[in-house]
Order: sequence, then C-alpha cells, then structure tokens
Amino acid sequence: MFPLLLISQQKTRTKTLNRDRERERERGIHCWVIIRIKIKEKKMGGSKENNLCLIGASKFQEGLRIGGPKFVKDVENNHRRALSSINENTMRATFQPYVVNKRGFTGRLAAETVSKEQNCLEETKCGGAEDCTGIDVEEYDDGGDVVVPMFVRHTEAMLDEIDKMEEIEMEDVEKPIMDIDSSDLKDPLAVFEYVNDIYAYYKETESSGCVSPTYMDNQFDINEKMRGILVDWLIEVHYKFELMDETLYLTVNLLDRFLERQAVVRKKLQLVGVTAMLLACKYEEVSVPIVDDFVMISDKAYTRKDVLDMEKLMVNTLQFNMSVPTPYVFMRRFLKAAQSDQKLELLSFFIIELCLVEYETLKFPPSLLSAAAIYTAQCSLYQFSQWTKTSEWHTKYSEDQILECSRMMVNFHMKAGTGRLTGVHRKYSTLKFGYAAKSKPANFLLHC
Repeated sequence: MFPLLLISQQKTRTKTLNRDRERERERGIHCWVIIRIKIKEKKMGGSKENNLCLIGASKFQEGLRIGGPKFVKDVENNHRRALSSINENTMRATFQPYVVNKRGFTGRLAAETVSKEQNCLEETKCGGAEDCTGIDVEEYDDGGDVVVPMFVRHTEAMLDEIDKMEEIEMEDVEKPIMDIDSSDLKDPLAVFEYVNDIYAYYKETESSGCVSPTYMDNQFDINEKMRGILVDWLIEVHYKFELMDETLYLTVNLLDRFLERQAVVRKKLQLVGVTAMLLACKYEEVSVPIVDDFVMISDKAYTRKDVLDMEKLMVNTLQFNMSVPTPYVFMRRFLKAAQSDQKLELLSFFIIELCLVEYETLKFPPSLLSAAAIYTAQCSLYQFSQWTKTSEWHTKYSEDQILECSRMMVNFHMKAGTGRLTGVHRKYSTLKFGYAAKSKPANFLLHC
C-alpha cells in the first residue's frame, strides 16, 4: 500500500511540474508553425493547389501565445501538451533528411511527408483572426526583422529539388526511335535486311541527280517561267494517262538534267518535255504509252520522227543514266517513319508536286524536299510543329534544317489556287486525292 501511495504522489508532482513547464514555454517561445504547404501544380498530373502560409504569433501583454486565450485555456483544462513539445523539429528547426524516390515522389506525397514530420496544426485550430498573422512564403522577405526558421527554408529547398527532378524526368521520357521495319520481316519485297543500306546509298548518290539552281542562265531562249508552264502541263498529262507516281518525278528530273547540258529553243521545249516522259515511262511503267499518244497529246505539234530523234539526243546527252534518286523514293520511306495516314500522305504529295513546278526549289536535294514536304503537311494538318525523333533519325534532318524549305512550301501552298499554274491544285481538289488542296496552310511557320 505504501509503495502505491509514493507512486501516486510522484505522478502528481510530475504532472504539476510538466504543466508549469508547458506554461513557461508557451509564454516565451517565438516560433513559426506551418499550417499548409502549397504544392505547385505539376505538369504530369497533380492535385489541387494548396496555399502555403506561415502563422506568426501575435504579442500579448502576458507574453507570446499561439491561438489566443481560448486555445491556452483549452490546453490547461485538457492537460494537452503545449505546441512546443509536440515535435522538437518544430521548435529547434532541425532538418530531417528524406530519401527522395525520383519515379514515385510526387507533389502530393511531398506535402503529406512534410505535414507528418512537422505535425502541423490544422487551419481550424487557429482560434481568431486577431491572434494569427498569415504570411505567404513566396512573398516573404528574408531581409525582414523576423527570421524564417531553418526548416521552412529546408522545405522550400526540398520542393525546388523535387521540381527539378520532375523536369529532368519529363525530359528523359521521350518517345524512342521506332523500328519502322519490324512489321516487314515476313515480306520479301520489303527487303528488310537491306532497306537501311539501300536508303543510305540513295542519300549518298542523290547529288548525282541534282542540277545547278542557276542552270537557266545558260539558256538563251527559255527561262524558268517557261519551265514552270511545261512542268505544270506535264503533271496534267501524267494524270490523264494514269501513270505511276515514280514516272512523274523521273520525268522532271530528266527534263532538268537535259536542259542543264543542252541549249533548247523555245519551240522545242514541249518536245523535250514529252520525250522526257516517254523515257520515264519506258523505265518505270509496265504498260508504256506509245509514241503516237504523245504526238496526239501535244496537239500534233511534232511528228513521230521528231520524238524519236529527241529521244536519241536525250539518252546520249544523259549518257543513259536513268537510275537517280528522286524525291519520290525518299517520300515513301519518310512517310513510313512519320506513321502517316492517307490524309497526311496525300497532303505531302500535293506539297511536293507544287515544288516540282517551282524552279527555285532546285537548290534543295531530293531528300530535304521530301522531309520538308512531310513536315509542312504535318504542320498544316495539326496546326503545330511536329517532328519526331524517329523522323529525324530516318531523314537525317533536324527541324531547324528543314525550316527554310518548309516556309517556302507554305508560300507555294498559299498561292496554289491562284495565277496561271493551277494544274496541281486542280488535281488535288478532287475526291480521288482527298481534297488535299483545300487544307489550311501552316501560316504560323512563316512567323517562327
């Protein structure tokens, strides 16, 4: 019985001593309590924005108290521990280090972790508005009279570090380069084993099929406008004869390469054009139009003998070199890399055919023209710039490298339905070609 009485008296003295200490601490403590922590809205999913504020205690005549007289009275009656004894981290501003998981540590988890470690009071515990002073950390001036506790600075530093890590994580999460040939493993015509070598060879030899962008200076009787009229007419002839796409691009290539090396009078220019198409048909087509078909399409301006004689002259001038990479071969590969649908494909070919008519596009190699046409078509369809890592890897061109050519194509697109050379626009304004000519030009590229 006697030991139990001693234990009871000891507990009573301990409670009295603790209560006195709590009262003394509550009068003399100058502290800051974190009520809520605002987590900035993250780009990759986040919660609703919280408000970050600090509660600074107001001075009373009897000393510094938190939460007002009502709060202190409740503490006395309920024998609750004072705020100072809740957690030493809050009182002594000791920073507790945390291990941050880069993949799983989100803004919400950061708020919960800091809230648990600091044992923050809820906002409703703040008794009266006259006893509490709310201060926004972002607007708080460190140079003021009141010193911000160290744990507040550590918390801000930790949140900044989380922001940086999430930004780095977002940069790392980029779409990888896709294997665009994996679906062709069982297709022998796709030559899966050699396709990369084939296009590397095309890229290496494309310069052999290019012409000087100033070759018209050597022509004394024709100019670039006449060339444009001829190519626009040849596109209509190609459409009327229902020839393969490869034939059109090879026709224009043979025409330019011949005109670069041979001076031609004005009245023979159309003859050179139909002969170039005849040669391209013999090289690409299965069913070749006969010579009389080209005589008829030129309104019998030339005879059969004229066409055959020009054919001999052209093949000898070009040294029978018909195997050159044209924009078409690059278009097929680059469209595959862009994962194109029919709408993007038709618009891309509409833009590249507009370039066939324009003499000034001769300064660009075929691969660059093809890449820029697809990029411009994407911008036109989606109305924002889009150039994936897969497209960049297969085309070997970055977005900056094709931007100049793309802007030129936007201008061609804008004026396609006006002027005299409207053959391409009329062709792609039909249902067969998906009304691609009526798509909205990517005008925003002109202001980039």
